[in-house]
Amino acid sequence: MKDTIVQLLAACIGSFGFALVFGLHRRYLLPAALGGVLSWGTFLAAKAWIGTEFLPCLIASALAVLYSEAMARLLKTPATLFVTPSVLPLVPGGSLYYAMSSAVRGEMLAARAYGTTTLLYALAIAAGISFVVACRELRTKK
Repeated sequence: MKDTIVQLLAACIGSFGFALVFGLHRRYLLPAALGGVLSWGTFLAAKAWIGTEFLPCLIASALAVLYSEAMARLLKTPATLFVTPSVLPLVPGGSLYYAMSSAVRGEMLAARAYGTTTLLYALAIAAGISFVVACRELRTKK
């Protein structure tokens, strides 16, 4: 439980910092940080329930986009301001680092394994975002 709280706090701080770097207005910083907490919390809960990484990452990124759309309507601002900080905790930085480190050291089997994990995370994030955006576009065309 303590580990989960630390992870959620790190997701909040990371999303908040990323929103600062993006130059978000002060009134949007807290919603952007909460989006990161929501997406990472969803990922952790789904991973505990499902077990693998791909589907929980897809669900979390889709929920992050839904949250961003809701905040955009509520705060009358573009959803893009919230999507990027909300999805940030899902970005596979660790596996990418280990893939590159293994490749540099000549450990190609490890590099391949980490690289595959990195690509699956990236695909899940992109698929989750695309699914929600495509559903929104279909709904608006009717």
